[in-house]
Amino acid sequence: MKNTKADTDRHVIWGDIHLNYEDWRQDLEAEYPDLTEDERYALMHEFNSDYLDDERINLNIQMSQPILVIADLGRWNGRFSGYKEIESGNIRDCLYSDTDMTEWFVDHRGDLRADAIHHDGTNHYLYRVYKDEASDSQREALKRKIYDNKATRSDITKVTRRLGDEIARVYGFQIPRKSRSVER
Repeated sequence: MKNTKADTDRHVIWGDIHLNYEDWRQDLEAEYPDLTEDERYALMHEFNSDYLDDERINLNIQMSQPILVIADLGRWNGRFSGYKEIESGNIRDCLYSDTDMTEWFVDHRGDLRADAIHHDGTNHYLYRVYKDEASDSQREALKRKIYDNKATRSDITKVTRRLGDEIARVYGFQIPRKSRSVER
């Protein structure tokens, strides 16, 4: 399979959006020859779901501050901005979703992100940890801007920092240097 630019711009942590049975077929047929293809297909999803628990173990990384989740929500009546906080500040707690399918990845800027598909559309999430020096008033101002759909990348990077550096250390990939200068 040929890698596209989109493939190299993201390091997928876990996902069930782009599962391809052909990638699993040979192993599943060898291990479960008596099952029907539909049963093996269901088993592929079950096994893949189990791997999510492994990723939560891998990303049991405690940050010093809560994690801010910035959301671009696709709803039946349009797109909306929103946010929530993961008070635990643990990266593993980012890997939960109540949507039909989700993919978590680190993008070319070193940001942890997720695309989450549900019956009304697709949500896009950006996960950032508050900087230690960010004041309560700065945090509240940022959340107001997010809610009003007025937050810029600059607003976000003033108060938060990316999570990709910690994740890249676990999985051993590199984040392009140019992203770090933008982050600072």
